[in-house]
Amino acid sequence: MKAKHLIINTVIALATTGGAVAQQTNSNNHIMETQVHFRNIKANGLNVFYREAGPKDAPTILLLHGYPTSSHMFRNLIPILSEKYHVLAPDLPGFGNTESPDHTQFKYTFDNLAATMQSFIDELGLKRFAIYIFDYGAPTGLRLALANPEKITGIVSQNGNAYEEGLSTGWNPIQKYWETPTQENRDALRDFVKEKMTKFQYFEGVSDPSLIAPEAYQLDQQTLDRPGNVEIQLDLMYDYRTNVALYPKFQAYFRERIPKLLAVWGNKDPFFLPAGAEGYKRDNPNATVKFYNTGHFALETHAKEIGQDILNFLGGLPK
Repeated sequence: MKAKHLIINTVIALATTGGAVAQQTNSNNHIMETQVHFRNIKANGLNVFYREAGPKDAPTILLLHGYPTSSHMFRNLIPILSEKYHVLAPDLPGFGNTESPDHTQFKYTFDNLAATMQSFIDELGLKRFAIYIFDYGAPTGLRLALANPEKITGIVSQNGNAYEEGLSTGWNPIQKYWETPTQENRDALRDFVKEKMTKFQYFEGVSDPSLIAPEAYQLDQQTLDRPGNVEIQLDLMYDYRTNVALYPKFQAYFRERIPKLLAVWGNKDPFFLPAGAEGYKRDNPNATVKFYNTGHFALETHAKEIGQDILNFLGGLPK
């Protein structure tokens, strides 16, 4: 009888221990999947830096940042999304930790930014993914959508403009340079890359300035202040005119492909007006627009709310 009880107790102990081990293993796997990994890959001849998190067998979302920041802007969003999704956030050429050759050695145009991101998704073998587009990431990402319509499962546009009515008067000095590309008009834009303007982009329209992390705009400014980077940014400002020229094609894509689209918009953005968000609904019956009481860098103040809205949106996308 004692031997029988010993066998039963041993079996129970092994089963309990095994369950604990399995639980611990699952917990460790979850931690590994939601950790953010910092990687590099060759794309379009450049060493492209990117952040990656979440299970690789889950649906993918590609996060494309804007000016003057980098994938660092997604530091609060990635942990929210990576619980259920495979998240990729690269730095564009000229920004963050991606290789940024001198502007005389690399053509800083939005076509070339898109070509670099096309190479990035090709190198990683991405077949289907959603895109999050913000600021400069919008014309970059929408070029990818035009070139890869079969790969795009959905679009999240966070202050990512595709309509002329979305451009504020803050663009007037840049538009003047488009119309008359003289050295004088180029030099007039140098204030755009100075610390005062960088901080303005972060704080304008924000009701609680204490929510803005100083390292965010400080890191951006350090990148802008790197030798040669001012010329890179001025080249991109001039080339932005090609994005406006492509707006009709982007809008035709919305009408013809009718992608699932969520516009999450800081309604106090000094550069991209709410009318730009509303424009999506005119061309796309599958577009949903939500405004937040904040400025350009909406993730700095509303990451939790925006993250939950994106999760709800992603849950309804095709796989």
